[in-house]
Amino acid sequence: MHVLIIGAAGMVGQKLTNRLAHLAGLSGREITQLTLADVVAPAAPEGFGGAVTLRAADITAPETALSLVAERPDVIFHLAAIVSGEAEEKFDKGYAINLAAFQTLLEAIRAQSTLNAPYVPRLVFTSSIAVFGAPFPDIIDDEFHSTPLTSYGTQKAICELLVNDYSRKGFVDGVGIRLPTVCIRPGKPNLAASGFFSNIMREPLIGLEAVLPVSKDVVHWHASPRSAVGFLIHAAQMDTRLLGARRSMSMPGLAASVGDQIAALDRVAGASAVKLIKSVPDEKIIQIVLGWPRTFAPQRAISLGFQSEKTFDEIIQVHIDDELGGSLP
Repeated sequence: MHVLIIGAAGMVGQKLTNRLAHLAGLSGREITQLTLADVVAPAAPEGFGGAVTLRAADITAPETALSLVAERPDVIFHLAAIVSGEAEEKFDKGYAINLAAFQTLLEAIRAQSTLNAPYVPRLVFTSSIAVFGAPFPDIIDDEFHSTPLTSYGTQKAICELLVNDYSRKGFVDGVGIRLPTVCIRPGKPNLAASGFFSNIMREPLIGLEAVLPVSKDVVHWHASPRSAVGFLIHAAQMDTRLLGARRSMSMPGLAASVGDQIAALDRVAGASAVKLIKSVPDEKIIQIVLGWPRTFAPQRAISLGFQSEKTFDEIIQVHIDDELGGSLP
C-alpha cells in the first residue's frame, strides 16, 4: 500500500507519519511506500522498512498535485492548511492554500482515472469545528447547520462540500473529519487564534510563563494530538458505506472551560505551574473566540468507532508521556 501525506511536516503530519511507520498496515494491507509532502521537506520516519519519498513543494501549483498522485497512492491524507488566525489576516493566501489547492488535488485525482484503469483513492481531509458559526445551541449535534463566521471556517466548509460531491460522483472515497482544537500542541506557539489553549498548559509544565488572553469561563472543544492521529487512521480504514452522502463529521472531544484546564493543571503539576499563567486580555482574540462552538454531541462519529479523551487530566498526561519523557522536569 502507498500512502501520501500532504502537510507531513506539520505537527499532526509528523505524528501521523511516525504512527503509520510502525503500524502493521491499514485495512489489513501492509504499508510499503510513504510519500511525504509539504512546503518544506518533511523528515523521514525512523524504523520504516518501506520506500519513502520526501517532497518540498508548493501545493498551490497545479503541477504539484499532478505529480503527487501520478503514482496513484491508495490513501491520501490532506492535512495542509494555514491556521485560523493567518487565514483571517491573509485573505488571498487562505483561499489559495486552504481551498484552491484542495480542489486542484481533487482534479488531479480525477485526471488519473480512466475507463480501463479507474482510480478512486481513500481521501482523508482534515476539516475543523470552525465550519460552525454563532448563534450556537448549548450542545451542537450532528444535524446543526454549517454557517462559519471566519474565512478559515468558510474555506473548510466549502472543502467539505467538495468531498461530498467528488465522492458522490465516484472520483474519490472521501472522509472529512472536523478536528477539535488539538491540545496540548508541542513546540512553539503558532498563529492559530486557538493557540493559547495549548500555551497556558505547555509552558507552565516546563516552568515558563504563559499569557491567557480570554476569561476563565471560555469553554472549548479539545482533543489531544494522539487522538487526532487516531481519528485520521480510523478514517483511512473505516467502512465509508456507513457515511452515506454526508462524508464529513465532527470528531469526539472534551468540552472544557479555561478554568477546567487550569484546575487540571493544578492537579497534575501543582500551584507553582498555575501561577505562571498571566491574564492579559486581548480583545481581538476574545471576539474570534466568541464565534466558535463550545460543546458537541458527535454521536455519529462515536457510533462509527472514533474515540478521544474523557478528562483534561488525560490530555495533560498524553503531553507529558509523548513530549516530556513521561515525567515533569
